[in-house]
Amino acid sequence: MNDTRPSSALILGVGSPRGLGCAAARAFAAAGYRVVVAGRDPDKLRQAALSVAAVGLAPQVQVGDVTKAEDVARFVASAEALGPLSVAVHNAGGNRPSPFLQVDPMVFDEHWRAHAFGAFLLAQAALPRMLERQAGTLIFTGATASLRGRANFSSFAAAKAALRMTAQSLAREFGPKGIHVAHVVVDGVIDGDRARAFIANADERFAEDGMLQPDRIAETYLMLHRQHRSAWTHELDLRPWSEPF
Repeated sequence: MNDTRPSSALILGVGSPRGLGCAAARAFAAAGYRVVVAGRDPDKLRQAALSVAAVGLAPQVQVGDVTKAEDVARFVASAEALGPLSVAVHNAGGNRPSPFLQVDPMVFDEHWRAHAFGAFLLAQAALPRMLERQAGTLIFTGATASLRGRANFSSFAAAKAALRMTAQSLAREFGPKGIHVAHVVVDGVIDGDRARAFIANADERFAEDGMLQPDRIAETYLMLHRQHRSAWTHELDLRPWSEPF
């Protein structure tokens, strides 16, 4: 029997309403998807849920750790309970720049686990049901560091490069089985709470529209999911008009 319920979308790495994770959740909720938002901070998730509910159906909130297999399996199961999981977005993980010789091995491991291992866990949990339907989209948030490692970014660059290669492998294995795997290189500073907290005088430092707006990135995620399989994009890069590259 065909499942007639509305499709669901799972967004991992949701925090502040001003962040990319919440923006992605808003985009899919506004498009009619049943949305599950997952992250570690209950307070931020509640704020994000209010933001999503303002444009679509209220999302389901799941608190947990993207580096724990049991939590990720729970996230996927909660989305499937709402409707067939149509798209899963991995947006988790931060960046703690540091001179290489001062990098604590635990910090290096934390970066890899959040970005690369978390993506691996999401794919392993989401793919079986998507394969049953021979349809679905996996979207992975990359960064400038996915392509090149700058000084003081060794932990972040290693993790993002691993994520990119994981996405490539998944695309080559599962694309022919009906699963769209996309990797988005976010090449620039995202205008959110995290950047505003660490960049002094951001408005003066960047030209107008000189930072990536989360809702505009989210529009691209929705576009990727809606692409016809005769013209799938695996990797694209997004950057502000004023960003050098």
